[in-house]
Amino acid sequence: MKCNRLVDVGRRQFLRGGVLGVAGAAAATVLPSGARAETPRAMLDYPAAKLGNLADLKVDVPVDIGYPDADSPGILLKLGTPVEGGAGPEGDIVAYSVLCPHKGYPLAWNAADRTLNCPGHYSRFDAEKGGQQVWGHATQNLPQFALRIDEAGDIFAEGVDELIYGRLSNVLQA
Repeated sequence: MKCNRLVDVGRRQFLRGGVLGVAGAAAATVLPSGARAETPRAMLDYPAAKLGNLADLKVDVPVDIGYPDADSPGILLKLGTPVEGGAGPEGDIVAYSVLCPHKGYPLAWNAADRTLNCPGHYSRFDAEKGGQQVWGHATQNLPQFALRIDEAGDIFAEGVDELIYGRLSNVLQA
């Protein structure tokens, strides 16, 4: 009989602890009215490198770049409207790795819907939404380069917000 009471007490404590845990988790996620929850993004700290100049960019015409080095292909884009992570006077300049994060296939720019598309397994990434994956087998968003533009209009990359496909240095720097 004593054993049954211990089981009942244990069950009650378990349930009480579970309810308190769920209530605590719910309270931690409640935000003030109008506030947005944002997931902080880690930035891989690669050395700064010049990618181009504002005068060389045309809307929806990609410029091939290499960042963080010549062995890592990327793309520099002027989109013509302000976008997430955009740089420049109009907030419309972005740069991304063009190695698909799924298997490393080279991505192709599609100006019609402003996506970067993988020919290997059909992953698609939205250039206007920070390289967010919109379709396909990839399990992460497209690596976007942090940009800085100086007073002469020179565009510099100063880091990457996701892991670049095939880079051991991603792990060593994080």
